Amino acid sequence: MTKEFVVLVDENDNDIGVMEKLQAHQEGLLHRAFSVFLFNDKQELLMQQRALSKYHSAGLWTNTCCSHPRPNETIKDAANRRLFEEMGMSCDLKIKTNFIYKTNFDNGLTEHELDYILIGYTNQDPIVNKDEVEHFRWQSLPDLKNDVAVNPNNYTSWFKIAIEKVF
Repeated sequence: MTKEFVVLVDENDNDIGVMEKLQAHQEGLLHRAFSVFLFNDKQELLMQQRALSKYHSAGLWTNTCCSHPRPNETIKDAANRRLFEEMGMSCDLKIKTNFIYKTNFDNGLTEHELDYILIGYTNQDPIVNKDEVEHFRWQSLPDLKNDVAVNPNNYTSWFKIAIEKVF
């Protein structure tokens, strides 16, 4: 298995180094990430439930796809790569905004990310990679916001922050 590396950044998104992904999560170091939000013509968001085998946030619902750009890879190129790897899809993506968050997990890992939000539009259903995604659903925004409020523990920590930035 090939090791994945993330780009370490400062709070202004200046590159400060490269580190193996698991080590960056063990040490809780700030690194670059992205979250893709795909909408259909009905303004429903394509949600994914993370695979049960994921090393953190397994089985939780989140946005269409999310990951980290590799060293020397643009945010858009990385987002399109992972969108295809996870969901079997491609889409014209536009960067909307970014934010920094930090979450500590029960397994000792820490997500500390400068997370870029990308938006795209499609009516295509995904062909999911079962190593990455357990299930998917299209969900209306009012229903989604209500469910996040009622069942916050069913959603990833970054999604609950990002969804507020999207709207």
